[in-house]
Amino acid sequence: MVSSSLQVETVNNAGGTDSSCFNWQEVWYPVHYVEDLDKNKPTPFTLLDRSIVIWWDRDQETWRVFEDTCPHRLALLSEGRINKQGQLECPYHGWSFNGLGECVDIPQQPLEGKAQISKRACATYLPTAVRQGLLFVYAGDVENAAKTKIPIVDPLEEEPEKWTVLNTFRDIPYDALTLLENVLDSSHVPYTHHGTIGKRENVSPVELQVTESNREGFKGIWLEGPRRGTLGTQYTTFVAPLLMWHELTAKQFGRTLTVVYATPISKGKSRLFARFPFQFNSKIPEFFIKLTPRWYSHINQNRILEDDQIFLHYQERFFEKLGGSSQVSKAFYLPTKADAYVFELHQWINQYSLDPFINQKLPPLIDKDILLERYKSHTENCSSCSQALKNIQTSKMLLGITIFLGLTLTPLLTRFLPQTTTIAVIATSIITLAGVIWLYLGKLEKALTQGARIPTRNLS
Repeated sequence: MVSSSLQVETVNNAGGTDSSCFNWQEVWYPVHYVEDLDKNKPTPFTLLDRSIVIWWDRDQETWRVFEDTCPHRLALLSEGRINKQGQLECPYHGWSFNGLGECVDIPQQPLEGKAQISKRACATYLPTAVRQGLLFVYAGDVENAAKTKIPIVDPLEEEPEKWTVLNTFRDIPYDALTLLENVLDSSHVPYTHHGTIGKRENVSPVELQVTESNREGFKGIWLEGPRRGTLGTQYTTFVAPLLMWHELTAKQFGRTLTVVYATPISKGKSRLFARFPFQFNSKIPEFFIKLTPRWYSHINQNRILEDDQIFLHYQERFFEKLGGSSQVSKAFYLPTKADAYVFELHQWINQYSLDPFINQKLPPLIDKDILLERYKSHTENCSSCSQALKNIQTSKMLLGITIFLGLTLTPLLTRFLPQTTTIAVIATSIITLAGVIWLYLGKLEKALTQGARIPTRNLS
């Protein structure tokens, strides 16, 4: 078993050893922020259309990943539990497995039985490693895992203690490559994200240059940079097939990165890991970032993601009908250098990439309300947001009881006790305050479960 202590060689064999094509199986993929995983229960995930289960092996103190099927009767192991012995136990018949995937107990067999030693009794494991706060899983041949570089963000390895990092994630209703195409395109920010992180008045010519390109990805530069050059030159790195980041160093802010991992779940669905590392010139922004609850930050970040969520879900289906990457020059009209990275991405796909979901078509269009839901796509799997939602719902219930008791008891108190005016004023104030807080918590509750149908750019 390749554990979180895995020492990966410096050779980068991502995509396999065939220099003429890129195999999506032979890649390390992030599947979860470690801080959001629960060590007391198994967590399901889907990677490249393959159901897997993540669980904590307390004997070896490391995260394990198996295929999410018991070898006995193919029940979901993620519906089971981590038993008292620290083993992953199947919910169907209680077969249990150690961190290596070996079956250690078949409760139905006699004491002298030895069926558990058969290779057919083993769960299928996948190599794992933890880097920069993310749990990575190797999707391909186990023997290749140690020879393949894990796609980390290189600048974060330089003086890691100096970085302040905001993290979020979300399951996105479009392909990983559509996601990467979008985030590589800096020119859409002033329009798509007007009112959130962009302003239309900041638009200017975008002259992107690809400085190097090969099977491992490409790099580029935008000399003027965003916001009409006020933030300095922007450098971009794409690490095939799933990672990109933009890097800026501005005198007024310091050094900033915009990092995106796109992990393919299935055709038309991916998990986005967004990271925003900062090295501030001042301690004040760092103080306020650390002061802001993670769940509150996620509400704002989800709103930004939803700025383009709906039209990208439609866009990739239009693109598929027109032939996809092989017909990119016909499907897209790309007359300016603002689309240089988009074109380079599709050139990389055409030259190297094997389709991770070969012969599969995109699923049918999803209703807009479902596209904007936040609970299943984020909150349920986020330790901070899920706890915040529980706390908000509990607080709303207590406030509701307070309001009910206030409305019920105040007439009785003012009728039988002296100083009725004072009692009425105090009671009314308490009821009003409780009502205002209840309404505010209701807005937060909705923000943790559902996005707004009208994006900020379209508000009057």
